[in-house]
Amino acid sequence: MALDLTRLNYYRVDLYRFLRPLVVPATILAGTALTLAAAPALPASLTAIGPTLPWLVILTGVALSVLFNRGRAFIALLSLLAAYAGIAMTAAAGGFPERAVYTAISILVPANILFALIYAERGVYQHRNYRWWLIAAAEIMAIAWVASAGTNPLSGTAWRGLLDHWLLSSPPTPITGRVVLAAAFIAAVWRAWPAPPANSPRPLDVGMAALVAAFFISCEWYPTPGAFSAFTACAGILLLVALMQESHRLAFYDELTSLPGRRALEERLPGLGPQCAMAMIDVDHFKKFNDTHGHDIGDQVLKLVAARLAQVEGGGIAYRYGGEEFSVLFPDRPIEQALPALEKLRASIESYRMNVRSDDRPKDLQEGSQRRGANDAGSTSATTEKVLSVTVSIGASEREPGQNPSETLRAADKALYRAKEGGRNRVSR
Repeated sequence: MALDLTRLNYYRVDLYRFLRPLVVPATILAGTALTLAAAPALPASLTAIGPTLPWLVILTGVALSVLFNRGRAFIALLSLLAAYAGIAMTAAAGGFPERAVYTAISILVPANILFALIYAERGVYQHRNYRWWLIAAAEIMAIAWVASAGTNPLSGTAWRGLLDHWLLSSPPTPITGRVVLAAAFIAAVWRAWPAPPANSPRPLDVGMAALVAAFFISCEWYPTPGAFSAFTACAGILLLVALMQESHRLAFYDELTSLPGRRALEERLPGLGPQCAMAMIDVDHFKKFNDTHGHDIGDQVLKLVAARLAQVEGGGIAYRYGGEEFSVLFPDRPIEQALPALEKLRASIESYRMNVRSDDRPKDLQEGSQRRGANDAGSTSATTEKVLSVTVSIGASEREPGQNPSETLRAADKALYRAKEGGRNRVSR
């Protein structure tokens, strides 16, 4: 039985896209655990930073989430801030108040994150956002009321017995807290990896899942000295790093196609070596296609072209230049190596048949891939309303001695116009 290298490569790329976003969170979590384990051997001047670090990290994260208008991150970090403040206020006294606050935050923090994940991202500045402030105030008042059980006539003593129930017994994390934490983690993972393999998970969604994991560890290891402070700070760092990654993604990556954008291309050009090839790619008759089939189908076409460009061979790196135009760089490659890859890319896009607006369009990615393969072979589903195809024109150029990379890109753009004038659906140089 022959080995299907195409299918093997598909799953290898898919696995890489799945694992790559986990590298930074896993490194931060592992680094926190190692630091905590080495804490007894560290100088007192370093260990003294531990209780202060969560304040600095979380407050910085709250400020950035407001600056970037990220509602989910704001709710998660504000919940962490309130949780850490509650523990800091009751840990010195110990006893029932500390236990009550710990039990409450192990349930309410993931519950807040879960509700934030269920609702669509609307930013920090949203209509009727006072409702979140009312919920936060109600939670703080409820925790304070429970923590003061038996100390004044209003609080009563019933809470002392209730917290001994097996669903709320703690520490470590009560069963109710573990259930809510698991639900929040599943929701975060589901939101982080909903896209087809052509797209990558958003860093902020991955950061939310990592934050829930870090908060769970902080609750589970609560009896360990310094663990709650260390992993609360870790949770804040995870989301802080995710906020920075997200801002970079929005600045340098195209939201529709997930390819690096024009700004990323312009940043890369000055660092290219003396030998490189470049290509400009344009979807043929895209405006007419858009007017005929609508902008939704036009967006699908751009995603299709981008997905094929992302798999370009010959060491090429694809970018979305703007509109229906794309660019491909071949660093340290002569044009003789780039042309076969570009021709293969052109043929791949030409032979692709895209099913749109079909009632039986499968949700399963593998089944959808099999159907597209069948369509590439020439067969179509009986229930498919439209089967569309597009072509692209490609202009390629090689960097000449003493030539600026921007000039090479302009030369590729001129070659693209020659491809269009020559009849489109071709590669010109």
